[in-house]
Amino acid sequence: MTNNVAEKIKRLRKSKGFSQEEMAEKLHISQSAYARIETGESHSWAAHIEKLSEIFEIKPENFLSDETNNLEQENTDQKGGMAFQFVGTINTINSLSEKLIEQYEGRIEELKTQVKELKEEIKILKK
Repeated sequence: MTNNVAEKIKRLRKSKGFSQEEMAEKLHISQSAYARIETGESHSWAAHIEKLSEIFEIKPENFLSDETNNLEQENTDQKGGMAFQFVGTINTINSLSEKLIEQYEGRIEELKTQVKELKEEIKILKK
């Protein structure tokens, strides 16, 4: 999923004519941190979802949709009033939070396994 989001962010940046440096400045992060977002190496795009939505003029949920075309058109298809849009945004943020938690939990398990393996190697080397 992260790579899909990263690809969308990169495509949207290019369609708006922004450089990575300009995007980093808009998000108040370093250019290298922004580059990691576009390559999928970083999940920090979720922390900037509202600002990215504002910059690209799309709804936050469009970053997670499977459709890769016409993100700008999807944004113009506003359904309901502001209250419904606000609730939709909150639901999207909650969904993003849950997905990030799942990703981090998975990464934590990977790291725990690595630590366990390293401890076993240390025991072997000490013998």
